[in-house]
Formats: sequence, C-alpha cells, structure tokens
Amino acid sequence: MMNTAAALAVSPGELDELRAWLRSSLVPAGLAQRARIITLAAQGVPNTEIAELVGCSRQTVITWRKRFASRGVDGLRDRPRPGRPPRVDTHKRLEIVAATLSPPPTTRGVTHWSSRLLAAELGVSNFTVARVWREYNLKPWQIQTFKFSTDPELDAKIHDVVGLYLHPPERAVVLCVDEKSQIQALDRTQPTLPLRPGSPERRTHDYVRHGTTTLFAALEVATGKVTDRCFDRHRHTQFLAFCSRSPAPIPGVSCTSCWTTTPPITIPRCAPGCSNTPGSTCTSRRPRPAG
Repeated sequence: MMNTAAALAVSPGELDELRAWLRSSLVPAGLAQRARIITLAAQGVPNTEIAELVGCSRQTVITWRKRFASRGVDGLRDRPRPGRPPRVDTHKRLEIVAATLSPPPTTRGVTHWSSRLLAAELGVSNFTVARVWREYNLKPWQIQTFKFSTDPELDAKIHDVVGLYLHPPERAVVLCVDEKSQIQALDRTQPTLPLRPGSPERRTHDYVRHGTTTLFAALEVATGKVTDRCFDRHRHTQFLAFCSRSPAPIPGVSCTSCWTTTPPITIPRCAPGCSNTPGSTCTSRRPRPAG
C-alpha cells in the first residue's frame, strides 16, 4: 500500500499569498500551478491526486513540495537561468524609461515615441525598447479620455438621453447633432495627463475653441440635400437661426417633445398639424421612461 504524504505545513500568511496568486490574472501560469499544488498539499490531499487535479506528474508535485518546505514562497519562483548576461544595464533601461516619458523633439514631427524611433535615438535595438516597455507597462501609442463633471443633474441628463434611444417618442422627428473638431485649433479644458508606467496618456474629451468661424451644416438623409451657413459665434441663438433655414420636418409628424428634466425648447419650425406656432415654446412633455 502506497504511503500518503502528510499535510504540508503552510502558515496563514503564506496561504493568503498563494490564494492571491490563484485569483490574480497577472501571475504566470506556471507560478499559479505551483501555488495550487502547495494549497492542495496544505489541505492534506495525496500527491497522486494533486497531480491529477493540477495536470502534472507526481514527481513535479514532490519537487515543489520540497522547494516550498526548504525556502517557503520564494522557492516557488523561477531561479536565475544560465545564459549570456544582459548587455543593457539598469542605467540604460532607466534612460529608455525617462526618454519614453518625455516628448520627442519637434524636429521629429511626431507626438510620441515609437520603439524604432527611440531605439535609433538611444543606440539600442527596437526589441530592447519593446522589452523595457513591457517590463514597465509603458504604452505610448495609447491615449485615453477622461472627464470630471460638476453638473449635479448629470445622472438625470444621461438618463434622458439614453431613454430617448430606448423609448423614442412616437411620430417624432429625430435630429442628430455632432461636430467636427479635427480641423479646429483647440485646447483641452484640463491639462493633459502625461504617459506614466501602467497608465497611457489621458486627455479630456471636451475643449476650448480657437477657430475663426463656425460652420453649421445639415444633411437631409432622404434627399441628400446639404444646408450650410457660417456664423462668427457658437451659441444657441446661432444654432436656432440656422435651424430656421433647415429643410422642413416630415409632413404630418408632430414636433419633437422634450423630456421632463429638460427646460422647454424653442421649435423654429413645426410640422403641419402641430398645435405650436413657429417660433413658439414647445410645452408638450413626455414622462421619463421607466427603468
């Protein structure tokens, strides 16, 4: 009869660390497998059964039990492997990190470093730069947006906009308004957060305009007709003035109603049969959708 190995002695602190390895998605698969072996061994599970549960040989289970018994949790990590010593020392690696966090010279004509551009600048291979970026979790090619709103009614407004898509009003004209910001000189409303290890560059999605004119253009999808007009300001009065020149709404369709949390809106031109006269204030209200 085969003798069953006794339960492995594991302290509560070591057991918590091993369980954290099992829950983590960043721990290598080999290290997570060793953590599971030791966790099962601490419960008194036989070596043969551990090997079947983990998917390894019985000798592998015995090896990692001995390594843990002699060196603890540190014994489960990989030992230094033989081979050629690295030619890029710590100073050079930190130089690569510092250069990545700094913007390229204006003569380069780019806003962020690529691995090949930075390698040519520092005299190393692009594989070395990519390896350092992976080690320090640097991703200069990524840009994220952020926004901190101080509007106390932000949740209600978001609820109304989403509700318009989920429960649109019956027989209503839907207007989609968007802007083209790529061709404008602009500043972000908050300073851009620079690239950092583990965090890409981040910027706000809104901005301050520095353009010389404001162009309003409307596309009528049914006919392909484009109506446009330029203004020197960008306010609601100019937008409403432009809407008064836009193509008429679909005949027989009532004017768009506003939601309960928004103030009354001015309808520049109502469809035939609507009780509101052109230029009046639309007082019809629709209840906010449930949910």
